[in-house]
Amino acid sequence: MNITPENARALQDELRTRVVLDEPGPPPGTGHLTGVDVAYDDARDLVVAAAVVLDAATLAVVEEATATGRVQFPYVPGLLAFREMPTVLDALGRLSADPGLVVCDGYGQAHPRRFGLASHLGVLTGLPTFGVAKNPFAFTYEQPGPRRGDSTPLIDDSGNGDRAEVGRALRTQDGVKPVFVSVGHRISLDNACAHTLRLAAVHRQPETTRRADSLCRRVLADTSDWAARN
Repeated sequence: MNITPENARALQDELRTRVVLDEPGPPPGTGHLTGVDVAYDDARDLVVAAAVVLDAATLAVVEEATATGRVQFPYVPGLLAFREMPTVLDALGRLSADPGLVVCDGYGQAHPRRFGLASHLGVLTGLPTFGVAKNPFAFTYEQPGPRRGDSTPLIDDSGNGDRAEVGRALRTQDGVKPVFVSVGHRISLDNACAHTLRLAAVHRQPETTRRADSLCRRVLADTSDWAARN
């Protein structure tokens, strides 16, 4: 990817104006849900992306697709989408099923520039998207209650005394650490949290993320032929 970090930030500022935040998104339990995730082999500059489509009612796998590529952008905090996006888009493009609502292992509005991977992916594809992250990036929150479904606002308090809610700390299992849910594109935060709880009926992480993570790691472990050809 022939783009500098400075140009990448400028592009984020431009694309951020296209984010849609006033749509509720699909109701939980309807249509398809697609998890996307990536795995890296830094020694070989390889990245594998996986897209796993689930039936929203049953969480059964409908379709899986993967794509492998070279890492073409350096690691820069806040610009992770530019490392992952080309391969993620490739994986999504290999699906024959409608992806429906896309769940990213990362951030949407809970990003220093309000434009994390989930937002970026939503704007480029037009699909409703949200992110579920394992940590809160640079934002603050109070611990939610100990029970599944308890939540507290994820707050950006870095600017001029304003305290903006950029996501939620959500307890998906009793007594386990929360996950951090943020809107990407064309879905409300309440609805994103409802989807997350439905997807995380057994584990801390949603099934979309768990299945996409497992798939891309399996494919990365068997990329010797691809690396030799490319």
